[in-house]
Amino acid sequence: MNKSIFFLSALVLLSFALTFIAFSCKQATTATTAPSALEPSAAAPAWADGANIYEVNIRQYTPEGSFNAFATHLPRLKNMGVDILWLMPIFPVSEERRKGTLGSYYAVSDFRQINPEFGTMEDFRAMLDEAHRLGLRVILDWVPNHTGWGHTWIKEHPEYYTQNKAGEIVDPIDPKTGESWGWTDVADLNYDNADMRKAMIGDMLFWIKEVGVDGFRCDVAGEVPDDFWKDATAQLRQAKSDLFMLAEAEHPPHRNDAHFAMSYGWSFHHLMNEIAKGEKNASDVAVWLTEDRAKFRKGYHMQFITNHDENSWNGTEFERMGEAVKTMAVLAFTFDGMPLIYSGQEAGLSKRLAFFEKDTILWDNLPAYEPFYRSLLDLKHRNKALWNGAAGGEPVIIPVGDSKKVLAYLREKGDQRVVVILNLSPDPQDIVLKDKRLAGSYSNIFANSSTAITPGMSLKLNAWDFLVLDK
Repeated sequence: MNKSIFFLSALVLLSFALTFIAFSCKQATTATTAPSALEPSAAAPAWADGANIYEVNIRQYTPEGSFNAFATHLPRLKNMGVDILWLMPIFPVSEERRKGTLGSYYAVSDFRQINPEFGTMEDFRAMLDEAHRLGLRVILDWVPNHTGWGHTWIKEHPEYYTQNKAGEIVDPIDPKTGESWGWTDVADLNYDNADMRKAMIGDMLFWIKEVGVDGFRCDVAGEVPDDFWKDATAQLRQAKSDLFMLAEAEHPPHRNDAHFAMSYGWSFHHLMNEIAKGEKNASDVAVWLTEDRAKFRKGYHMQFITNHDENSWNGTEFERMGEAVKTMAVLAFTFDGMPLIYSGQEAGLSKRLAFFEKDTILWDNLPAYEPFYRSLLDLKHRNKALWNGAAGGEPVIIPVGDSKKVLAYLREKGDQRVVVILNLSPDPQDIVLKDKRLAGSYSNIFANSSTAITPGMSLKLNAWDFLVLDK
């Protein structure tokens, strides 16, 4: 063969090889690149950096179902480590088209009044004052998408509502199907009406300025236009600069545009349910993190294993997660975002609470899970690595064994660190801690003992076992 041709061929082959190697390296780098960290959010008040949230179902909390009776639990909740109380709607429930005996909390007849079943405005103010005295924040469950059929606006301002071609007010419609959601006890509000928007914001301001609540959890927030939230939160923050806003939605603009500090972690909740059922595995957690950070830049998720909707309509955490309940609680409390505890969760509530009837929570099992949750909440308060959003450390997933069954991660902030190792399977696992980043001396928060990790050490994990280490 001609030497010049041979030399040219060799160069072509070498060039191809280098290109292939460069491409392969680029692909490998892309596949292992860490997700982008969350940015600080103007909507996230500093007081909530290390906070958690507790959902209060006043109707079912005590036999009396009143503010005064619930107030007796405030010292216990404070002692457990609760920071934010989210009160399910406290407003009067419409009698028109009511479901069940007591109706839905979310079929509101007046946004400035108190449900008389719970007590009086004076009772509410006294409970709010006591919560504030104990250092607890209180947010109200707000229902901006619809009202009950007995709301005064129905007669006085029918133009505030969505109407069909015949001029009849309609219940909320699923925009994807054009069919009713089935929420026949409520009437859909029309956000094309500027006066209705003004009235809604005015009612919200009443609770901030006149009563002194700390913010709102906004029901069906994703069905309300984004530009309303822009206007509403701007006015609310003029009245209260450290306002806290939670959206019942997983809609990136809510947080990216700094209207809400926190949104629902539905996708992570569903993932935990699927892992508990064996439908997904530990490796899917890393996928979730990468996909989530590509969508959300600011704020943080509310992470939960149960809440009022899940408990009443989809089953208790014990029904959905079985033996994995504590494991999933550890994951929800330590991996990402702000953890939620629902009424009765700390007592091991094992029944679905009726939604439209009186169905009192039984507290006979206390302390039950209370020490477990107290340990997790105390760790979150003490260790900034677990703080919310940009205030905390990003989860870094560390390979330690079977990536489909074992999940290990560390979070660091400054000189503080938390290491969590979870067996997300019903099978015992033998793992080796090879990664030098894990090395160090820690406090095992559930064993109340010291633990040292050295490179190459082995561990045996039982079914659904977990290890939470604090440094």
